[in-house]
Amino acid sequence: MFRWLIGAIAASIVVAHALAAEPVEIGIGYLGRPGTKETLSLIEQPAANNGVAGAQLAIEDNNTTGKFLDQHFTLEEIHLKPNADAVQAATALVEHNGFIIADLPADELVKVADALRERGTLLLNAGATDDRLREEDCRASVVHVAPTRSMLADALGQYLVWKQWRRWLLVVGSHDADKLYADALRRAATRFGAKIVQERSFEDTGGARRTDSGVTLIQRQMPVFTQQAPAYDVLVAADESEVFANYLPYRTWDPRPVAGSAGLVPTSWDASHDQWGAIQLQNRFVKLNSRRMTALDMQAWTATRMIGEAASRTNSGDARKISDFIRGPDFQIAAFKGKPLTLRDWNLQLRQPILLADGRMVVSVSPQEGFLHQFSELDTLGVDKPETKCKLR
Repeated sequence: MFRWLIGAIAASIVVAHALAAEPVEIGIGYLGRPGTKETLSLIEQPAANNGVAGAQLAIEDNNTTGKFLDQHFTLEEIHLKPNADAVQAATALVEHNGFIIADLPADELVKVADALRERGTLLLNAGATDDRLREEDCRASVVHVAPTRSMLADALGQYLVWKQWRRWLLVVGSHDADKLYADALRRAATRFGAKIVQERSFEDTGGARRTDSGVTLIQRQMPVFTQQAPAYDVLVAADESEVFANYLPYRTWDPRPVAGSAGLVPTSWDASHDQWGAIQLQNRFVKLNSRRMTALDMQAWTATRMIGEAASRTNSGDARKISDFIRGPDFQIAAFKGKPLTLRDWNLQLRQPILLADGRMVVSVSPQEGFLHQFSELDTLGVDKPETKCKLR
């Protein structure tokens, strides 16, 4: 009887220890609507796991730290089909996850945020660059990891002005997203003292993007399209819809550089970026996915790491505590960009340097030298606090 009692006590201690060591589960949902947009370049076609691959890598990183804090992170993915309801999918995700990383169009992101408001779920916007999501349509439950169009345009504008390329020929596509990017470029020109000497529109008339005679046809069209322009230093293209911009370099009537949607492109991440320890992240990503890391991958990685960093700093698995810390004054995240990234408290946009890349190398990183700010030089990119229309609710 005594031996049995000792054995039972010992077994109870082992069970209690096992239960005490059980890690806290922190669930993260990934909700994306895969784009169907075809790129002009065959080597830039988006992978099926574009975006979510970055989140998967960050889950590994979170769990490396989490095992010392008895925290375990999981990722549940939903990739929406063309007619699927984003709100319904988001509601399903929050049944088992305290956070959602979203790669959704602006209108759907707002609907999801409003639908989940009462639940207090934090959404991390990894894909949408629309400024209105941080301004008139801002929400207190949405943190924006993706940079805005105005941040991208300002990063490019600073470099072009630093180079003394102040005269811009602006070519704008015919789709809504192209026009929004053009608005951001106009704003950047005004803000930094550049001059748009002329604007031209490129109409998308449809039809096949690639034909057997494509190179010959383009070689004839683009010089004619860009001839007889006023004197300019650089052609800036607004073509988020991938219709014409990549046909411009080396084909303009005048021998001028191209920037914006082709040539020198502002981006949150580039596969050639190797500074500040980025090469280690790039190599781990390639090993895991057998492809290079895109901007969307990095934005999803950063969003996932933000959750992991906040969980580590608070030593908590409580979603509300983690969310409050992310939105609080003490939060910062390292993301291989040379300086810690923090949140703008007025619209919950992540401050970050912007890379300027030409498709093979990173040419520069903005903000540029000499563009000063009383609080953070990163706030020279995008809408600053005195300009904001955001009223978080």
